[in-house]
Amino acid sequence: MRYTQLGRTGLKVSRLVLGTMNFGPVTDEADSHGIMDAALDAGLNFFDTANVYGWGENKGRTEEIIGNWFAKGGDRRDKVVLATKVYGHMGGDTPDVWPNHDKLSAVNIRRAVDASLKRLQTDHIDLYQFHHVDRDTPWEEIWQAIDVLVQQGKILYAGSSNFAGWHIARANEAAARRNSLGLVSEQCLYNLAERRAEMEVIPAAEGYGLGVIPWSPLHGGLLGGAIRKEREGGGGRSAGGRAAEVLANPESRAQVQAYEDLLAKHGVEPGDAALAWLLTRPGVTGPIVGPRTREQLDSALRAVELELDAELLAELDRIFPGPGASPEAFAW
Repeated sequence: MRYTQLGRTGLKVSRLVLGTMNFGPVTDEADSHGIMDAALDAGLNFFDTANVYGWGENKGRTEEIIGNWFAKGGDRRDKVVLATKVYGHMGGDTPDVWPNHDKLSAVNIRRAVDASLKRLQTDHIDLYQFHHVDRDTPWEEIWQAIDVLVQQGKILYAGSSNFAGWHIARANEAAARRNSLGLVSEQCLYNLAERRAEMEVIPAAEGYGLGVIPWSPLHGGLLGGAIRKEREGGGGRSAGGRAAEVLANPESRAQVQAYEDLLAKHGVEPGDAALAWLLTRPGVTGPIVGPRTREQLDSALRAVELELDAELLAELDRIFPGPGASPEAFAW
C-alpha cells in the first residue's frame, strides 16, 4: 500500500479510503468485519463512515458495526485513521418535532460526536467531517464547538464534504481568525465523468492545504465497465441511479463506450483505470472505495499499483475533458 499525508497535516493515510456505507444496509456484520480485516491486512488504514449510514430506522448501524469490529481488539483501532461525519438528522423520522438533531449547531455537534463515539466504541475520532454546508449556523459557532472537542481529545482534525470552493475559503478564514487549524480535507464528488470539482473546489482545497477525498470514483458503476456488463447480462449498480441516467443519453453513452474500448485496447479494467486516474490528480489524497464484497475490495486494491502512461492519460482526457479551471472555464 502507498501512503501520503492528509492535506497540510502530518497524518499519513493510505492512497485508498475504505468507504463503509454498504455495511449494514447491503453487507451484513460478519462480512463487513471480514472486509475491514482484509483492508487492514493490505495496509489500507483510512476508514470513512458517517453517523447517518445504515439509513432510515437503522441510522447509526454502520458505526455500530465498525465499533464491534474495534472491540475485537488486535490493535484494530490504533491502526485505523477513523473518519466519520455530522450533519444528517438523527432524531428519527420527525425532524419537525426534534429540530436540533441535525446540521452544525454547537448543540448538535456536541450531541452527535458523543453518540458516534459510543457507537464506534472509541474515545476519539481522527477526522470529523461536516457532511454538508449548514447555511444557518455561523462559522464562529461551528469552530468554537470544534475547538472544544479538540481540547477534550474527542476529535483530532476537522474536514468538509460537498462544499463549494468559497465555502472552504470562508470556513478556513474564520478558523484562521481563531488561530484554529480549520478544515484539513474535502470529500467531494469527483471522477472521470464528473470533473466540475476541478473548476473551484479542488483549487480552493489545494490553496488552503486540504486533502481531496473523492467519493463515487466510479460514478455509480458507470466507469466500472457498465456497458460491457450490460451486454453480458449483469450491470449491478450501473443498472440504476447515476450510471443509468448517463447511459440513457446517446451522446454520453457513446462517450462511455469510447472509454471502455480504449481500455480494452490497453488491456486495463475500466474500474482499475478510473481509480488509478484519480491517484494521478493534483491534490487528491485517495478515492473512497465502498466494497460490498471481499472480491470488490481486492479489485480496488489493484488500482494503487496501476501506472497509467502519458498516452493513456491523454486519451482519457480527450474522452472526458472536464470543464477546465476557473475563471477561464466560463470567462476569458
